[in-house]
Amino acid sequence: MSTVLPSDDVMFSAGDAAALAGGCAAPALRPFSGEVLELLDDLSRLLRAKPECRAYPDLISFAFWCRRGSLAALRTEYARDLLLGRGLALHITPGNVPLNFAYSLAAGLLAGNANAVRLPSGRFPQAELFLCTLEQLLSVKHAALRPYAVCFRCGHDSSVLSAVSAACAVRVIWGGDETVAQIRRLPLPPRAVELTFADRYSACVMDGDAYLAAGNRDILARLFFQDAYWGDQLACTAPRAVLWLGGRTGEARADFWPRVSALARAEYPMPDVMAVKKREAALLLAAQCEQAVICPSDNLAVCVEVPALAPDYLALCPGSGFFVECAAGSLDALLPIAGGRCQTVTAFGVEKAAFESFFGAHRPRGIDRVVPLGRSMEFSLHWDGYDLIRAMSRGISLVSEE
Repeated sequence: MSTVLPSDDVMFSAGDAAALAGGCAAPALRPFSGEVLELLDDLSRLLRAKPECRAYPDLISFAFWCRRGSLAALRTEYARDLLLGRGLALHITPGNVPLNFAYSLAAGLLAGNANAVRLPSGRFPQAELFLCTLEQLLSVKHAALRPYAVCFRCGHDSSVLSAVSAACAVRVIWGGDETVAQIRRLPLPPRAVELTFADRYSACVMDGDAYLAAGNRDILARLFFQDAYWGDQLACTAPRAVLWLGGRTGEARADFWPRVSALARAEYPMPDVMAVKKREAALLLAAQCEQAVICPSDNLAVCVEVPALAPDYLALCPGSGFFVECAAGSLDALLPIAGGRCQTVTAFGVEKAAFESFFGAHRPRGIDRVVPLGRSMEFSLHWDGYDLIRAMSRGISLVSEE
């Protein structure tokens, strides 16, 4: 891969130019190979052992996720298939979730690929701790895997990025629609597989009666707070809409939102400019929907009640705690926002059978995940409707002689 050379605009955080070049010729591995599981298990152990890592819950969550025991349980789903990695996987990772790149890299490794990860320009302390620890392992004990886990920074117009894209077998793009469009201008081999994770939004469904019957309302408010406010409500998994079901929705909402606001006041340092942006968004929504009601609040959790949910309303969300809420009699009220841009629904007090009935009756183009309240950010190898392992590997068909 002589065209991939270091240049002034490329900075390596794990691996180097030689490892990047070697990734193109690196042999494919079997998914969940022993050497990859050992690398990730060692990474987990070191991250959990470093005192400085304990200040970052997302980093510790990753460390627990990539333990050998956890990954071995995931491997059973693919045990009966003959799979091999596709080759070099290029990952374009976003700047709004500090450790998104780490999960993308881990998925690429588990699928059996060599990986070139373009990091976002912004630097998060937990990301730097991860990269330092990864480089430590790749420099000594796991040097054989150095071409399989290269992480670097460069501009979108970098000749190195273009050359890596032209050589890759898998291209994974995380980011907004504009990022996807920009990266798609780079060359890509005809047989390469591309996975895109573009602009999306999420919602929450709460049964008001179940909420009022719960003895742990502070915990429920915290779970919602974690889903919504982590990452300034900018992650695709963060709920923008809240659908209330049941007969006592008014009473439930009156109890719920002050608890959320109290958590935000204590734990969320909202930028001053966002107070203005949230009020502007509320007024714009009220101008679009005559029946909208801007609920009284202290601006830490801005809620606008509407008679029916709509994608245009969710598009106004600026982040930092802005919610469009609606009370309805069934999950059918989700249908207007359940198009292709809807990613995750978090839920409390709603039976699984109700969701099964909803999907069976309406077959929406969106909603790829339904998870319990507080678990919207949990990474899974099934993401945005993709089975990441199968999408980033190739299946081999063996037909026996008759």
